[in-house]
Formats: sequence, structure tokens, C-alpha cells
Amino acid sequence: MANPPSALDIARALVAFPSVTPEDAGALGYVRGLLGAAGFAVEIVSFAEAGMPTIENLWARFGRDAPNFVFAGHTDVVPPGDSARWRFPPFSATLADGALWGRGVADMKGGVAAALAAALRFVARGAFTGSISFLLTGDEEGPAINGTVKLIDWARARGERFDACLLGEPTSQAALGDTIKNGRRGSLNGRLTLSGRQGHVAYPQLADNPIRALAPVLEALQAPPLDSGTADFDPSNLEIVSVDVGNPATNVIPGEVRLVFNVRFNDRWTPATLAAEIERRVAAAAQGGRYGLAFDPTNAVAFLTRRGPFTDLVARAIEETTGVTPKLSTSGGTSDARFIKSACPVVEVGLVGATMHAVDERVAVDDLEALSRVYERTLELYFS
Repeated sequence: MANPPSALDIARALVAFPSVTPEDAGALGYVRGLLGAAGFAVEIVSFAEAGMPTIENLWARFGRDAPNFVFAGHTDVVPPGDSARWRFPPFSATLADGALWGRGVADMKGGVAAALAAALRFVARGAFTGSISFLLTGDEEGPAINGTVKLIDWARARGERFDACLLGEPTSQAALGDTIKNGRRGSLNGRLTLSGRQGHVAYPQLADNPIRALAPVLEALQAPPLDSGTADFDPSNLEIVSVDVGNPATNVIPGEVRLVFNVRFNDRWTPATLAAEIERRVAAAAQGGRYGLAFDPTNAVAFLTRRGPFTDLVARAIEETTGVTPKLSTSGGTSDARFIKSACPVVEVGLVGATMHAVDERVAVDDLEALSRVYERTLELYFS
């Protein structure tokens, strides 16, 4: 490709596709065209599973030699919400006030665009020893069942090997490049039902109000803290996200109380050991009362890419390009890095995420181009 497009050009094109999970809306087809024209071997692969939407994913590779450096990311976005609340239509990819506005530009079409622009410039220079690949999904913001986790298995079954991966999630906090995510906490959802006996409020002796058992159970879930954190992770945190008795009447004692909670947990726990600890606490607090406790299946466990040559290389690329000294962090939510870590070392570096998932999502145009230079410098250092 003689004149590769800029990160801004690619980002504007990507944002214009209304690729709200699970719809691709043409986003991956556009990427396939870009990479194919530059000499990448590209495949769009669909995965399906009963009860889940069919998802399109993209695998592309330039070169066949080792090492293979992989850029990963997603082109699906969350719904924009009420479009009337946006300054500009959410898929218009409008340029204003030095920023590019639109749903998904921060999370994470801007990061994908920066990686594409960097890779296209790098391969256009000529020969290098190794390969560059792209692992893109349309299922990161959704169930994450038919996306990256299956695409990795599909690629490895074909003999593909990953040697290092950079994921362009919006990791920066205040300034571009100030944070490298080298791990993520796990996530576990729990559903608790406290059972009593429904009855008339005027005859409490004939009923059993389960709300009375609520306070001690809530206390047991919150205290003592699950842990005090580790050298690489913040303390695990349990948050109650819903309490419901399903009772529209004022003269009825409800028959049950339903709670939903989420735990973001560090590497002191596995989903099994964490579930066992929560079960122990609930049983003690319920004091013989009837309850039901269930946990949603989870594919999000805590992981860590330890500091070493790869994290240092990425940090050097950021410092040399932006002048910012990044910090390593495992804070925040989950990402598809939790699947990639089983294949190779993975770190996350991306745009400032202040407006991700928000009305008027936007990123600074200067940051888009600077991130692309960070990625290009990472490739230079990696293949030098």
C-alpha cells in the first residue's frame, strides 16, 4: 500500500459503522479490505452457539516467520442510548474541537484504527524478520462466547503461534500512555434468594418476613473484606447491584428477597474458592433460614503478565514517543486479554477512556495519531 491511511481516517470510517453487539454492520469487511490491499492474508470467521448470537471475527497475518506480533481488539460497541442527548449523531464520526466524536471511538475503534495505521506503515517500509497479525472480534461488549476465545482456539488449531500481543483497550487515565494494563481482575456474579412465608401485614404471626434476614446477610457479604489486596492487585470487592422483593402491595409481607451481586477479585481467588467463601458467609448469617445461592458461569479470572522484557519494551515505546512514563496497573474491568493470556504475553495500551460508554464519547485527534506512533515504535523495537 503506497500511501497508508492515517489513524484518523481509519477511525472515522470505523465509527461510521453502527456495529452495536452483535451486529458487525460492515466494520470487519472494511478492515479486511484495508489489510488485504496491504498484502495481509485475511479471513473473516463466524462462530455460533445455541442461544447466543452468531458473531463475525477477523484473523489476518502478514508474513509466515516467527516471531508473530499480534494486535488484538474489538469492533463491536455498546448501544448509544438516546441519540437526542448526543451533541452529534453517535455514528456520524464528527470532527469538532480537536476531537473525533462517536460511539465506540474510545472503546475501542480508535485503538483498532491506531494499530491498523501503524502496521500498514510498518509493513510498507519493506522486509523484516517475523510476522504481524490482527485478532479482531465483534463480541467483546456482549457475552464474549463466540468471539476472541473461539478465534484463538481456531487460529491455534491451524498451527498459528502467538509470541506477543498488544490489545488497544482505552487504558490511559489522564494522558495518553500513562497506564499499561498488565493484568485484570476476575469477575463473578452471584444470585441470592432469601425465603420466608408470604402473609398479611396485620397478621405477622402467620407470616415470615425474609427482609428481616436481609441486614445480617448484607453485612456478612461486605465484612470483613475479602482480602487486603496483593502486590499486583487491589483488594477484591463485592458490590450488591440489585435487591428486589417483587412486591407492589403495601399490605403484604413478601415471600422472598432476591439479591444480585458482582465480585471483582484478585489472584488470591479462583471462582470456586470465592464461591465457597461467599456460601460460608451466607450460611452463617442466615442462621438456619432458607436461602438459595447460585453463581453465573464465568470466563473471567484474574491474571497477570509479569513485568519483563515485553512490558519494558512497550513502556520504552511510550516514553520515546510521548515523553510519558507509564505505570503498570491491573485495575478496571475485564477485557479479552483474559483469553489471550493463555496463548502469549499480553499487555493493553490505548486511548484515554474518560468518555467510553458515555454520551458524547470522543477522543483527541492528536491522541489518535500519537497512539499510532506508539504502536509503530513498539513494532520497531520488537523486530529490531
